[in-house]
Amino acid sequence: MQNGYHNIQSLVTFCNLYDSITISNTNHLHDKIFFSGKFKNGISKKSNTITKLLYLLRKKNFLKKQAFKINIKKNIPHGSGLGGGSSNAATLLNFFNSKMHLRLNKNQIYKISNQIGFDTPINLYKKNTLVTGKKGKLLRFNNKLGLDILIIYPNIVSSTKKIYEKNKKFSPRESQINFNTKNKKKLITYLINENNDLESTVIKYYPKIKKVINFIKSQNGCIFSRITGSGSACIGIFSSKKNAIYAKKLIKLKYPKYWSVISKTI
Repeated sequence: MQNGYHNIQSLVTFCNLYDSITISNTNHLHDKIFFSGKFKNGISKKSNTITKLLYLLRKKNFLKKQAFKINIKKNIPHGSGLGGGSSNAATLLNFFNSKMHLRLNKNQIYKISNQIGFDTPINLYKKNTLVTGKKGKLLRFNNKLGLDILIIYPNIVSSTKKIYEKNKKFSPRESQINFNTKNKKKLITYLINENNDLESTVIKYYPKIKKVINFIKSQNGCIFSRITGSGSACIGIFSSKKNAIYAKKLIKLKYPKYWSVISKTI
């Protein structure tokens, strides 16, 4: 862990779930950054992925005198392991490069995004991605997974830094499948046999997450269930949207205070 990162292997996919960002110029001397929406609480206004991005662009003289008013409507829970903050920073970086004509090449964009966070470069392109190694080597693939997914947020803000520091088990291995395969059944079988090494550590600190995972697993049509990233959100991959919808209804009855949503991966 010489660079501060662990030697990982992680499959990252995207679904139709996102925060909404509005941006405009302002005559103020400093940026005005606001968070709104259901999950606005708990995010530092002084230090977040957006402030880090703006700081880096100004430090490198890509943005100079102009200040911005930025509002992020948080539809993705903070501390859920769903990558909302990283995705927002990557989206704004691409926006600035295009609309402000910064003329950053791919290498410059990657370096800036990597300084914001390990996950930020992944979000520069909305493609299914395999992340490997301590340096986060990215293998993009064009194949669409098209998985029906149910996401449950158990109202826990999970610290990525804490979970990685406390986790002692990492078992990266070479992929035994071509992710560009059109054989969806083969791909799902591979994913079923995989696991999230962080899950046992997350459950140790937040035991109720195990109950949520097991309840999702018990639902009709659930192919597999686990945490996403370092938690705390739990996901269930279902054989059909119909089964996912029915499972969501049962989960809302059992856990009425938990946020849940149904989506489909790209």
